[in-house]
Amino acid sequence: MSKHFERALVIGGAGFIGSHLCEHLLGQGTEVVCLDNFVTGSPDNVAQLAGVPEFRLVRHDVTEPFRVDGEFDLVVGLASPASPRHYLRLPIETLEAGAFGTRNALEFAEKHSARFLLASTSEVYGDPTEHPQRESYWGQVNPIGPRSVYDEAKRYAEALTAAWFRSRAGDVAIARIFNTYGPRMQADDGRMIPTFIRQALAGDPITIQGDGEQTRSVCYVDDTVRGLVALAGSGHPGPVNIGNPHELCVREMAEQIRDLVGSASPIRHEAAAVDDPRRRCPDISLAKESLGWEPRVSLWDGLTRTIDSVRGEPIAAGR
Repeated sequence: MSKHFERALVIGGAGFIGSHLCEHLLGQGTEVVCLDNFVTGSPDNVAQLAGVPEFRLVRHDVTEPFRVDGEFDLVVGLASPASPRHYLRLPIETLEAGAFGTRNALEFAEKHSARFLLASTSEVYGDPTEHPQRESYWGQVNPIGPRSVYDEAKRYAEALTAAWFRSRAGDVAIARIFNTYGPRMQADDGRMIPTFIRQALAGDPITIQGDGEQTRSVCYVDDTVRGLVALAGSGHPGPVNIGNPHELCVREMAEQIRDLVGSASPIRHEAAAVDDPRRRCPDISLAKESLGWEPRVSLWDGLTRTIDSVRGEPIAAGR
């Protein structure tokens, strides 16, 4: 049975996934303190929670030591630029978030005897030679390429969290999050789905980097958050893949979004990004067996909700 948490510190909680996690935890009766420096996150993402008595927003950079009053039994480390546009603009800050930020979060969790959940990424697998990717796969990452600032920040954060578990018996868990999408993604952050939606809605050419045959496996944010909460409450140390095993190529994704929007946007190809993975798909056997978790939201439903949110239309409950 999954553990119920009384009070959680969500670091990076004003970001895309973090804001949805804050909402989910509050809905489960958990008091939430959201800590964010707003470098890539935004207070707007949690503005709907401003009047909730059990929610508190604190502006702070996790790479600097911090104190938050009260007791906590869950600490979630989500703080990091996550889109290529952001981490390429903030390379040093991204590496410091993985290193100093994770260290400070681990020390805070240890002080409070709290469970620590690290939000890692499928990027630790790099351009994989194993397919689909299992947690036992070590990955193939260029340690000095432009993407390395994010890949290696997360790989180091995992190594530090695992060392904390071994040397200090820390109550920790590592989640490897695969491509996640949904409402509150920044339309201009360079990630595939919000970019395609914005271009299709405007009638602009939909730009695909490379030939479009590279694959991705995308997971709707509600499913990702359920997976994170299941892992946090399980006692499992991880790493555990949290993602959707439904794989499709980038060209197919662009065409589906164009069709759902009802756009006549042409598709235009650009040069491929450096070190862009050719295939990306999680093996979620461990999540199914250990957490009882798997995605529920279909691609059509998730994309429809996301497009509606970009248009500013209300999202129907239960859709």
